Amino acid sequence: MFDKAARSRDRLFTILYRDNNVEIARLGLAISKKHCKKATDRNRIKRIVRESFRHHGTQLAGLDIVVLNQPATLAAPNPVLFESLERHWQRCRTTGASGNQ
Repeated sequence: MFDKAARSRDRLFTILYRDNNVEIARLGLAISKKHCKKATDRNRIKRIVRESFRHHGTQLAGLDIVVLNQPATLAAPNPVLFESLERHWQRCRTTGASGNQ
């Protein structure tokens, strides 16, 4: 996944995505202890990513997606995280796995 995926990145997240040849979207999370020391912080980020993915999953059908956090993710409030993910999902939909952001 990591070497053949298209990439969308901002200061909060790096999103890797590629075609999966099935009719559903699949999500993988790589929320790093390096950037979020406390389990409660990592769990908050994971909950937000999953919730956002659930809302946009049908629009992302046919993609495998891996979400990685950046150091700034820890300090960002929830609405900012949701907005960032919304932009990433839009990029994934418009470029598919053929484009690189």
